[in-house]
Parts: sequence; structure tokens; C-alpha cells
Amino acid sequence: MQELTEINSAVRVRRVRAADISHVIALDTRVTKIAKAEYWNDIFRRYGKQRNSERFFLVAEGRAEGAGPGFLGFIIGEVRAWEFGSSPCGWVFALSVEPKARLHGIGSALLEAISAEFRKAGVGKMRTMVARDGRLPLLFFRSEGMIAGPYIQLEKDLD
Repeated sequence: MQELTEINSAVRVRRVRAADISHVIALDTRVTKIAKAEYWNDIFRRYGKQRNSERFFLVAEGRAEGAGPGFLGFIIGEVRAWEFGSSPCGWVFALSVEPKARLHGIGSALLEAISAEFRKAGVGKMRTMVARDGRLPLLFFRSEGMIAGPYIQLEKDLD
């Protein structure tokens, strides 16, 4: 199962490969302004190679004739179960789309592809977390039908 979903004849979503990690690192660095190659290589080892029936690291690429595949974005998530009494559900913890490719259905295709993987894994609910001031991700996830869930995230400074 190499190809998971197709938006149209120009874009497809598939599982990550080692050759994609440099593109993931570059995209994340451009978007966040923080280079974290070690982090992404570790994520690839854990989510791109292990327990593939419950961990999903997917990429979107273009299929333009003669132009090469063209990396467009990625999504990462996993099936998690029983934390704080929660029944098994799919958690999305990373999603990024090339800024110039946004508003063309890439993020929607990635989210739909990981949703299909979660359904195949036997879960019927998907969750994510966004920063309170993260307007763009909040608007995106809300436009995809996601709403506030039953849990409240809490934190404490440890210094």
C-alpha cells in the first residue's frame, strides 16, 4: 500500500520514505524558523518504520509531468489508548503544508488519508491539539469538522 489517497491527478498521499526526511526538515525549518534535524530523524525512526498499523507518517507529493514528485507536506499521528480513561482514538501531532501550496486541498487530503488509516486501525475518533493563538491551524481543523473535545490541557512551569 504505497499510495493512500489521490486528490486529483496532480497530487497523492503516501507513507513516508527515508528520502523524504530532508524535505520534512526543510519545510519545518521554513515554517517554524527552528532547525531540528535530530528530532525529525528520530520521528522518522519511530513513526515511519515501527508499528505501522498504529503509527502513521504520511507525505503529500505532486505528480507534475516532467517536474519530479514535488514534496507538498506531511502529517503524523498515532492510535493512542487509555490515557486518562480515554478509549482508543487517533491523535494527529504534526501537520505542515508548503506555504505556497496551501489552499489547494493538500492539508485536507493529508487529514483524510490519516483518518482512513485510523479507521482501518479500528478507531472512530480523531484528536489533535493547537496553540490557543494558533489561528491558522485552528481555522483549518475547524473547517475539517473538528470541535473542542472533552479534555482540557493543563500545564505548570517547572522552573
